[in-house]
Amino acid sequence: MAKKILVTGMSGLIGGLLKDHLLNDGRYDLKALNRSHVEGVENHRADISDLEAIKPAFEGQDVVVHLAAYLGSQDWQGQHDGNVLGTYNVFEASRLAGVKRLIFASSGNAIRGFERVKPYKDIAEGNYDEVPKDFPMITHEQVRPEALYGAAKVWGEALGRHFSDDYGMSVICVRIGSVHKENRPLSVRENAIYLGNSDICQMLQLCIEADPSIAYDVFFAVSDNKWNYRDISHAREVLGYIPKESADKNFFIPS
Repeated sequence: MAKKILVTGMSGLIGGLLKDHLLNDGRYDLKALNRSHVEGVENHRADISDLEAIKPAFEGQDVVVHLAAYLGSQDWQGQHDGNVLGTYNVFEASRLAGVKRLIFASSGNAIRGFERVKPYKDIAEGNYDEVPKDFPMITHEQVRPEALYGAAKVWGEALGRHFSDDYGMSVICVRIGSVHKENRPLSVRENAIYLGNSDICQMLQLCIEADPSIAYDVFFAVSDNKWNYRDISHAREVLGYIPKESADKNFFIPS
């Protein structure tokens, strides 16, 4: 029987990539929870800030992939409605419907604050000659958010821990790197945090299929970039994530 997957924010770039990837796989029954219509799958159109409006979408779903997000980094009302209240509503609707696993699209912004200090500042700015040969990678256990957007993503991770511990829901948080339709770094900073289109799809599918014994975990998702400072060894060990793409093939060099 096909696994039933509800994806919020499927009209976005990552949602569209995941939709095509999972439909091509052929083992999944997909549904979109979206404000706008998404071609090729069942739709439930509603705003995630409205719990009652979204609840019917979750009935009978095996896994929820929560990709919908508000990106305005310092807009509190937008962050509140989309990334605080909206994320709570997705978790709560999942709980009420008995969803077994929720995959939360967190962000590298949950730790981007480390780019204020060396050596991560030099990496982000492309001052590679200033970076020591051996430097500590930032692990999935560390938190230092940048802007309200990063803080809201940390809230989502903490909310996931609560729903896992108190309600027995399997929650996997993915701190996603920089994904673009051009499928290459578009700035010096992204030489470190680039995440290829096929790699984000691989990561999310691995989370969907991960062992049911995973109650809660957090993983970084970036590609195999020379200047990456986010430790993906945990994702490799637990999920089997092996990135196939690399920023180094399309290294961004300022003109």
